[in-house]
Amino acid sequence: MLVDIDQLEPLFCCPRTHVPLVRDGAMLRCRDDDNCRYGTIHGAPVLVDFSQSILSKEQVGSQADSPVQRRVTHGIERGIKRILSPEKKSTRLNIDRLIAALPQGREALVLVIGGGTIGQGMGALYTHPNLRIAAFDIYYSNNVQFIADAHSIPLRDGSVDAVVIQAVLEHVLDPQQVVDEIWRVLAPDGLVYAETPFLQHVHEGCYDFTRFTESGHRYLFRRFSLLDSGTSGGPGTQLTWSIDYFARAVFRSRRMGKLFKLAFSWLWLFDAIIPAPYASDAASGVYFLGRRSTRSISPRDMVAFYRGAQATGPG
Repeated sequence: MLVDIDQLEPLFCCPRTHVPLVRDGAMLRCRDDDNCRYGTIHGAPVLVDFSQSILSKEQVGSQADSPVQRRVTHGIERGIKRILSPEKKSTRLNIDRLIAALPQGREALVLVIGGGTIGQGMGALYTHPNLRIAAFDIYYSNNVQFIADAHSIPLRDGSVDAVVIQAVLEHVLDPQQVVDEIWRVLAPDGLVYAETPFLQHVHEGCYDFTRFTESGHRYLFRRFSLLDSGTSGGPGTQLTWSIDYFARAVFRSRRMGKLFKLAFSWLWLFDAIIPAPYASDAASGVYFLGRRSTRSISPRDMVAFYRGAQATGPG
């Protein structure tokens, strides 16, 4: 369950200096610099160094106009969305594995980056009796305790037991900086679970920057030991994305794209029968489950890591 903000406050640090924050009336300020002061939105601290962020105070302050705020769907619209974007079994299984690998005998603190909405397959994190959830996003919602930019996570070194980051790394300007921040805030032997697009089309418009193959994703998390890696959405799912965006382009209509995607939504069923090596080469998205390490894999290690069907080289 989400922890109270009062429990998180002792873990906060300045996103600019990483110095602990202290309470100053309704605001938080850097312990060593009175000029670093942070206000709130609906009671949630806004812990962003706007001088180094793609975000602006005006954008974060006008929540109704946030370009990347996820819409809440209801009824028939929610049912259609589930057909167009079905929950991935791999996510549920990997979250269960993450939970099982966490320290036993005490409540573990899990940080969810991009937690404005509860992601597909993430429900077990929020209902498990021995987990405390800290979540942030770049906009306010009832699912977050604070607002932040993942390039500078406002939490102290080694303060969390696990980090979950689903469908976020494609939307940040510098994914390596974000992953380095994840490494910093994790306790020794802390866990990370990431899902990131590979062959998905541009979504969130001007806030969409990067894609990763499974190998590229592994190298991004090179300071973590590998527990598992694979695809989250295979070639069938990827093909529905292509059909959607092809129809959008031909008819100049987002609605027509969704109608075509709905008509061909059955294609994702093929994901269940496509062998993993072929899926890796044509996946919609990839995942990584790992543990914080003091060692980093080398560039040469990446040749042996390759999981695709072209093991003997291109051709």
